[in-house]
Amino acid sequence: MELFQFLTGTTSGKCLFTMLVSMIPVIELRGGLPFGVALGLPYYLAFPAAVIGNLIPAPFIIVYIRRIFELMRKYLPSLNGLVDKLEKKAHLKGKKVQKYQYLGLWLFVAVPLPGTGAWTGSLAAAFLGMRLKKAMPAVVLGVLTAGCIMLGLTHVGINLFSGAV
Repeated sequence: MELFQFLTGTTSGKCLFTMLVSMIPVIELRGGLPFGVALGLPYYLAFPAAVIGNLIPAPFIIVYIRRIFELMRKYLPSLNGLVDKLEKKAHLKGKKVQKYQYLGLWLFVAVPLPGTGAWTGSLAAAFLGMRLKKAMPAVVLGVLTAGCIMLGLTHVGINLFSGAV
């Protein structure tokens, strides 16, 4: 219970909780930022917490995901279906990114819709063979752009539901 009280009852805990939520695939920043604001964090704290949380997995995905998939195939063959699904998703999303390379990666990550974001963008970058030092700036810019979009949408949503519009 103490951990829950820390995560929901202190500013640093709320920032950490927002970061952790933003690290989860599919939820990422587009869920983490509104979550942090709903916890009571001011925008100026929720935004960097969600951005940092969303970015933490990205370099590891870009650098290690292909090797992780190889190890999963070798030692956990029962997960081959999942690996196949993720690789297929990476290749499909990679086609959208490949035409415009790093600009395409930035735009792909920047759109805060399901199936886009830092996780999928990093996965696509890895399968396209993009180098970390070139792919990571595009992912960072994409996450910052998505964060700005989500900040605006969160603000509008809160005002809409609170009747303050």
